[in-house]
Amino acid sequence: MLKKKRRLRIGVFDSGFGGLDILRFVVRALPTYEYVYLGDTARAPYGHRSQKTIYTFTKQAVRFLFQQECGIVIIACNTASSEALRKIQTHYLKRFDEKKKILGVLIPAAEEATQKTSNRRIGVIATTATVASNAFIRELTKLDPGVQVFQKACPLLVPLVEEGKQNDQETHIVLEKYLRPLLRKNIDTLILGCTHYGILEQNVRKIIGPDIKIISEAKVVPEKLKKYLKKHSDLERTLSKRPGIRFYSTGHPAKFNLLGSKLWGKTMRVEKAVLR
Repeated sequence: MLKKKRRLRIGVFDSGFGGLDILRFVVRALPTYEYVYLGDTARAPYGHRSQKTIYTFTKQAVRFLFQQECGIVIIACNTASSEALRKIQTHYLKRFDEKKKILGVLIPAAEEATQKTSNRRIGVIATTATVASNAFIRELTKLDPGVQVFQKACPLLVPLVEEGKQNDQETHIVLEKYLRPLLRKNIDTLILGCTHYGILEQNVRKIIGPDIKIISEAKVVPEKLKKYLKKHSDLERTLSKRPGIRFYSTGHPAKFNLLGSKLWGKTMRVEKAVLR
């Protein structure tokens, strides 16, 4: 008797907790699938690390999620998307089933921003590594050569979110310091270029006011993924339709559950992941 082929899951990878915000919106929009979330909290943040290190860490995360029978892996981390995604797609993916896919969040955000801007002046807040890669500038100007892009590296934000301090006065002061230079550039659209920053969206809104459009990847990615699955029906048919989520952390599972459940909205069962 032939063994029944295992249906595949959708994997979401982030350097820490920020990707939970994307997963939350993805599950809300696409509740019928089976998901695996991996947070590399033991080695977060990625924003200050070298390109080589980011590539190595991302490659290890992708391999882990493929081992968890994921047919699609969404790299929710912008630093990983900007520094490692292309290389992994063109080189590393060849070692696995060619039907498996690795997707990023950077391009969907860029597409949304160029559609929303009126004055073609777009601000980007991101990690130091993402800003240094100029990935957002590359993708935005590819979509619209006439757009002006103003970036600001925000190295202190991820550690603050990872410590659960997103609503502290300290975070508001730091965030205001980062945003003021962009406001002086007369931007009309702001990309939150790190998954962690979506968690700070309400804080950002208080500082920039009601008129500037905010592009949060957590709100953009679900619709893009829905369209992607509709377009790639052969891949969609391989996905498990048994709703459920498994959470993994490279750090201490209890700590991930404590801080992550505040973002997720309920307690999670978190398993330990070892990346090699």
